[in-house]
Amino acid sequence: MTPRFADASARWCALASQQLGWRPAEFWSATPAELAMALTAPDDLNTPPPPSREMIAQMMERDAND
Repeated sequence: MTPRFADASARWCALASQQLGWRPAEFWSATPAELAMALTAPDDLNTPPPPSREMIAQMMERDAND
């Protein structure tokens, strides 16, 4: 791990812990996009709306055999 990556990841892990209540394993298993989405304010116009129940059901059906 490079020093720059180590420093940045430690800061992001601390932020995720403080703001989201994530433990280290949750931080390391999340993608950068998931972390960014979790830290984005819900009223931010760039934040996509959450999926509807129907959309979730469609995704579950589509990915049932994966």
